[in-house]
Amino acid sequence: MLASTHSAASEPAETLTVMGGGLVGCLLALYLARHGHSVEVFERRPDLRGSTTVEARSINLALSDRGWRALEGVGIAEAVREVAIPMRGRMMHDAAGQLTFQPYGQAGQAIYSVSRAGLNRRMLDLVEQEPNVRVQFNQRCQHVDVRRRQLELRDETTRETRTVPYQRLFGADGAYSAVRAALQRTDRFNYSQHYLDYGYKELTIEAGPDGSWALEKNALHIWPRGQYMMIALPNLDGSFNCTLYFPYEGPNSFAALQTPAQVRAFFAEHFADALPLMPALETEFFANPTSSLVTVRCFPWTYADDVLLLGDASHAIVPFYGQGMNAGFEDCTVLAELLDRHGNNWEALLREFETSRKPDADAMADLAVYNFHEMRDRVADPRFLLQKKIEGKISAQYPDKWLPLYSQVTFSHLPYAEALANGQAQEQIMQRLMPSITTEADYEQPEVQALVAAEMAQRP
Repeated sequence: MLASTHSAASEPAETLTVMGGGLVGCLLALYLARHGHSVEVFERRPDLRGSTTVEARSINLALSDRGWRALEGVGIAEAVREVAIPMRGRMMHDAAGQLTFQPYGQAGQAIYSVSRAGLNRRMLDLVEQEPNVRVQFNQRCQHVDVRRRQLELRDETTRETRTVPYQRLFGADGAYSAVRAALQRTDRFNYSQHYLDYGYKELTIEAGPDGSWALEKNALHIWPRGQYMMIALPNLDGSFNCTLYFPYEGPNSFAALQTPAQVRAFFAEHFADALPLMPALETEFFANPTSSLVTVRCFPWTYADDVLLLGDASHAIVPFYGQGMNAGFEDCTVLAELLDRHGNNWEALLREFETSRKPDADAMADLAVYNFHEMRDRVADPRFLLQKKIEGKISAQYPDKWLPLYSQVTFSHLPYAEALANGQAQEQIMQRLMPSITTEADYEQPEVQALVAAEMAQRP
C-alpha cells in the first residue's frame, strides 16, 4: 500500500509532531514515517514496556476488518495476529446458565480479542525500530499555543517544564485530549460530550487447569440482563477479561453494592454460571476503578493547516460496537491515502480528511449507543433472535441486495455513514416483514417469499 512515499526531492520532508503514544499515535507515527517524514511522539505515560509501576488498561479490544487493513498498510498485521484470538460470534448466557451462540457473520469471519496493553507494547516496539521516529515518555502536555505553534511540556520524572516548537501537530491523545482542549479555545469550535448513566468495571474469569479456557475460547461472551450486562473476551493465557456495564445509581447499580457480601450475593443471583470462575471477584470489584462511558463530538478537527485531531481526540465513542480502536486505525488509513494523493499539500489534505471523515465518526457514535441497547436488552428477546435469523436468510438469498448492519460495520470497509443509512433502511423492511413471520420456517412460505421479493425489487 505504501510502495510510493512522498519523500520526493522536490518536497523537503518536515518533522511532524504526534501527541500521544497510544495505539492510534503509534500507528499514525508509522504511517507518517513511511511517507518520508521525521516524527517525534510525546507520550504522557511512562514506557509500558519497561515500567512495573504503569497501570496499563487491561480491557481487551475487538480488532476487526478496518483495524486489520490499517495494520496491513504498514506491514504489521501478521505480528499482531500472533497474539489475537478469533471470536466467531456471541455466546449468550441466560440467567439459568443456558447458552445460545450467535455467529457474527459468514463462515470464516471473526473479530479478534487483543490485549490493549499487549498491543500497545508491540506497536511501541515497531515504532522504536523505525529510524525516523523518536518517542519521548513521561511528557505531559500542559498547554498548546496554536498561534505560536508551541507546546508546553512537563517532564513527569524531573518535574521540569519546557517549551517545544512544532511545525505540524497531530493530536492522538485520547478522549481527554490536551490538543483538542487548545482548539476548544479557538473561535467557532463546536464541542459536545455525553455520558451514559452507566459505568464499567473490569473483572477476571480465571484460567482453568493448565491454562485451559473455562468458557468457549472463540466467542465473545455476554450476560444480558435488561438494564445491565457483563461481557468477557478471551486471553492467550486461558483467562477472560470481563467488563461489567452497570448503572451508577438505582436498585441494581454500583451504588447499591457496597460490601463484599452484597457483591457475591448479586453475582450468585444474576451471573451464577460465571461466579465460580471468578475467585478474586470481591477483591477486584472494590480495587478496580469504576470508569465512565463518554461520547465526544467536535468540529473542526483542524486549526489552520498545522493541527489535526485523530482517533478518540476527535470522536471518542462508547465501546459497544467494538469500533473505537478500529475507527481510530481507519483514520490512519484514510490519512495515508490522502498523503498518497496530496503529498505535502497539507491544506487540501486536512480539509478533505475532516470533511470526509466527520460524518462517518458521527454515524459510528450513534451505532455504538444503538448496539449498547441491543446487547443489553434485545439479544435475549426471542423475536429479536428470530429477526436476525430471517435477516441471515435474506442475505443468503439476495447477497447483492442485503448485508446485515453488523457485517457492514465489522466485516467491510463501507463508510460508517453509509452502513448506518443502509441499516436503518433494512430495519424498516424488517418491521414490515416480521408481522407475517412467527417461526423460522415461515420464511419459505409463498406469501412471505412474495413480500421479500417485492421489498428486494425496491432495493438498489
